[in-house]
Amino acid sequence: MFAENIQFKKSRYPGHGKELAEGYDDVLAFMSKMHRESMEIFRRLSDEDLQKKCLTPNGTPITVWKWLRAMTDHEIHHRGQIYLYLGMLGVPTPPLYGLTSEEVLSRSVNNFAQENP
Repeated sequence: MFAENIQFKKSRYPGHGKELAEGYDDVLAFMSKMHRESMEIFRRLSDEDLQKKCLTPNGTPITVWKWLRAMTDHEIHHRGQIYLYLGMLGVPTPPLYGLTSEEVLSRSVNNFAQENP
């Protein structure tokens, strides 16, 4: 969707159901194909292209670079959802930035609780 919009095309978003891919192998193959196609489109962007306006699926004009930033924000949102669901199921997840919250706390010189008894 994002790659379509930055080419000044209307979104052809097909949804995200099983009709696109079903089962682990097919889902990974579909994701890899869409990623590869999107990266080919993104690599063609020039500095000038990044400053142009495209339309969101809602028809709202937005600068291309801002729409691409929104894409990464959208991916972060979905990663957060996955981590939340896995946490609710008790499934351990790898730390996002190299350390767990507990590891950051243990390595912190002064933490808030010690400074504000």
